[in-house]
Amino acid sequence: MEHAIELRNITKTFGSVVANNNVSLSLKKGEILALLGENGSGKTTLMNMISGIYYPDSGQILVDGREVSITSPKDAFSLGIGMIHQHFKLIDIFTAAENIVLGLPGKGHLDRKKLSAEISEISARYGFELDPDKKIYDMSVSEKQTVEIIKVLYRGANILILDEPTAVLTPQEANKLFDILRNMKKDGKAIVIITHKLNEVMEISDRVAVLRKGEYIATVNTSETNPQALTNMMVGRAVSLDIERPPVRHAKDRLTVQSLNCTSSDGVKVLDNVSFTAKSGEILGIAGIAGSGQRELCEAIAGLYPIKSGSISYIPADGGKPRELVGRDPLSIRQLGVSLAFVPEDRLGMGLVAGMGMVGNMMLRSYRRGKGIFTDRRPGKKLAADVVERLEVSTPSVSTPVSRLSGGNVQKVLLGREIASEPTVIMAAYPVRGLDINSSFTIYHLLNEQKEKNAAVIYVGEDLDVLLQLCDRILVLCGGRVSGIVDARTATKEQLGLLMTQVGGSTNGGES
Repeated sequence: MEHAIELRNITKTFGSVVANNNVSLSLKKGEILALLGENGSGKTTLMNMISGIYYPDSGQILVDGREVSITSPKDAFSLGIGMIHQHFKLIDIFTAAENIVLGLPGKGHLDRKKLSAEISEISARYGFELDPDKKIYDMSVSEKQTVEIIKVLYRGANILILDEPTAVLTPQEANKLFDILRNMKKDGKAIVIITHKLNEVMEISDRVAVLRKGEYIATVNTSETNPQALTNMMVGRAVSLDIERPPVRHAKDRLTVQSLNCTSSDGVKVLDNVSFTAKSGEILGIAGIAGSGQRELCEAIAGLYPIKSGSISYIPADGGKPRELVGRDPLSIRQLGVSLAFVPEDRLGMGLVAGMGMVGNMMLRSYRRGKGIFTDRRPGKKLAADVVERLEVSTPSVSTPVSRLSGGNVQKVLLGREIASEPTVIMAAYPVRGLDINSSFTIYHLLNEQKEKNAAVIYVGEDLDVLLQLCDRILVLCGGRVSGIVDARTATKEQLGLLMTQVGGSTNGGES
């Protein structure tokens, strides 16, 4: 099989950090190559050099057997290389067709009929479903991804790079995407998928290339390997892939949400009559396609999002009188004696101060207790040192700004700080998003520890396999409504996927 692209001895450094060291790998025409590695292993840097965002310090890139110089995304497009990033680069107020041709020379005056015909031809060839005249702001995540893929195909891409393409898709949408990728493969396209989901690697790829700490480890045929072997290659040692699920003991109602309604600033209903109970000593999972109300629900409980109507009741562990949280800000919720830890989706935007070191971030919860103009930093230093040791945080020092740490280490800092307050309710929104398998398992272990300490854990996740293995019950949101609450021990991915799109699902929020 002929090579579409070859990388020979590619090295890329950023100051003293070596992102890629002497990496060589190849991609064949008509194949799907999965690229695996822990956070910071150099996967995205390597792909960014192929797509023209970075330029290698040394080494060669060959396309169709000819050495090339890729100095910009424009160069990459001219060589038939297109990258579909995890965060879409689309203009919301434009239609699909307008986004697809945006920036192309000679497209000042659009022949919409001809353009729609060309898009329809690409869609029919590979199995896409897309309305060229639909506005981006009216589209689902899956439709937006379709626009991004057709955009690079329209520009003539024969080599496609997809970064975490199924991160926010339902199982049904992921299966549909895989069918499309198989059709592209049959058409001779060469495809690279960057993903952390090993079950998807086994299902869709022909070969798997593994990077570790910026170095190339090996490429193996998918048919000749398994998830355990791939994990060991990524991490460099044996890692257990079983997520623990300790039994639920002494479960008691800890947080009761009744008929909760919230609207956005422009009057759109984001939570519609949401009701559920979180119990101590269990992990309640929350599933749903992106934008179904997960973030607003967590922020409403934490006192960070305005509530139109409904009740959020906290039942103290000592059996005292329930306390109403609606109408209170985070500080007054704490002053009520409610121990509520919140690990938000936006780690550096909401959870931590990017320019501060670990010590300052550890002390954010206690600054208001400082007396006079001085604050005692010793407890913060001790807590930072404890978190570094216990959670294996990789940082030059506890004073290094957290913005310089990798995503996995930032998440460990945030979780370590919140858990140190010994919460009775902890909410974690997408705590392992974009994290490698090793860091993810550290987070799962931490949450299980809190469950065993009788905390009520609310876990918002997007990987349905993880939700089914880690949680005790799973609440599914669809369009701001509860479409079902299921037992995670007996539910299936397909059942969750249907509830996420409300096909055949109950809409009354009743528990099953």
